[in-house]
Amino acid sequence: MVAQKSKSSEIIGKTVVSKSGRKFGMLGDLIFESRTGELIYLSVKSPTAYCLSLDLEKSRGGEHLVPFSAVISTGDFVIVAEEDIV
Repeated sequence: MVAQKSKSSEIIGKTVVSKSGRKFGMLGDLIFESRTGELIYLSVKSPTAYCLSLDLEKSRGGEHLVPFSAVISTGDFVIVAEEDIV
């Protein structure tokens, strides 16, 4: 099975949701380690009340950060595994 690849411009602005359908907000940006190129976080803009209730790390600009390791899939939505976040 070949993994499908997406460009960052295709997923930025998509809604970030958990497997159970809880909305986090909109994908604002991808944050990566500049030395290795490893993706580390997704930043969430326009966070929902649910996202605000979680104890997520924040960027210098105050955006909530979701670990990239929690991403399950991308498509119409960016789906994350909630158990990998909290």
